[in-house]
Amino acid sequence: MKIAIINGPNLNLLGKREPEVYGKETFEDFLQDLIDHYPQVEFSYFQSNVEGELINEIQKLGFDYDGIILNPGGYTHTSVALGDAIAAITTKVVEVHISNIFSREDFRKISHVSGKSAGVISGLGLKGYELALGWFIHH
Repeated sequence: MKIAIINGPNLNLLGKREPEVYGKETFEDFLQDLIDHYPQVEFSYFQSNVEGELINEIQKLGFDYDGIILNPGGYTHTSVALGDAIAAITTKVVEVHISNIFSREDFRKISHVSGKSAGVISGLGLKGYELALGWFIHH
């Protein structure tokens, strides 16, 4: 099974950025734990702060992978193009957010990605990625 994890802007700063919101663990450490616990899964990981690079990665993997776990970060609320990229591919996408976007600023309650995704997990920390992975494994 091939699963891609794609993280958007500022998620390269996990472990350093607002640890009270995002935790103290780096994504690289978390990803290594996933790899260790799910040897049957071939993982691809990509992170970018650039919207077009995220779209390119979605298009590149979106016809050959069994699933994409996407945390579009702040682009969730601004990028119609990310939503369009998800609509254009055949691979299912689960949108994940570490924080509960619905308990934050009003502008974060708008998502241009959710309506194109198979599901949304928000507010459960890094555990949301593992829950999305479990959905792909058992779906």
